[in-house]
Amino acid sequence: MQRKKKDIFLLIALILALIILNYPFLDNITEDFLDSGEKIHVDRIIDGDTIESNSTSIRLLGINTPERGEFFYEESKAYLESRILNQTVNLKYTRERYDKYNRVLAYVFLDNKNINVELVEQGYANYYFYGGRDSYSDELEDAWNKCINNNVNLCEKSVNSCSSCVNIDNSGGFIINNCGFSCDINSWEIKTEGREKFIFNGTLASGQTAEFSLDTSNSGGSLFLRDDEGRLAGWILSVIF
Repeated sequence: MQRKKKDIFLLIALILALIILNYPFLDNITEDFLDSGEKIHVDRIIDGDTIESNSTSIRLLGINTPERGEFFYEESKAYLESRILNQTVNLKYTRERYDKYNRVLAYVFLDNKNINVELVEQGYANYYFYGGRDSYSDELEDAWNKCINNNVNLCEKSVNSCSSCVNIDNSGGFIINNCGFSCDINSWEIKTEGREKFIFNGTLASGQTAEFSLDTSNSGGSLFLRDDEGRLAGWILSVIF
């Protein structure tokens, strides 16, 4: 009897060890199970990352597009309209099903093409890991790198002479002018993956820094620096400050 109890305890310990060691594997299985998806008809494009079907708002996961009044807002919205408006698409879900506004969170697929990833690759969105990473996060980062290499739309590099030497400090919290001359940073902005942004003003002398304050708690921590024309002057991944 004692031997039998010992064997049961050993079996339970072995199962627990396997669960711990294979947590990422099991997590992916869980995500794939939730990722069963459903088909919907796209009735309306609200903006570049939000659509509507049968009066239900659906927020595209893993990305963020410009808000109304911001640089490239109209272009992002128009591109999404051209791709999926009045189309039947497939929604795929991950662990987080709704956001704080009670919008459905999903990846949108048309003809097996991940539209969320496509928006990033074509320069109409940046990646946005609000709820943490998921099975599509690597694809979104790869899409952003392709966008940078192609120098298109939101990834178009600034031609301002200061863009190559005004840098975001790796620890976050300030930018520094590493140029050998002063730089006018009036209307330059730094933004998180989501909505948080800070707008600079004035001139930055050579070697001088300019502090900024942003809440990165609702994003993956990446920062994007843009000049006064909205062009990309620099970006860094996953800072915490």
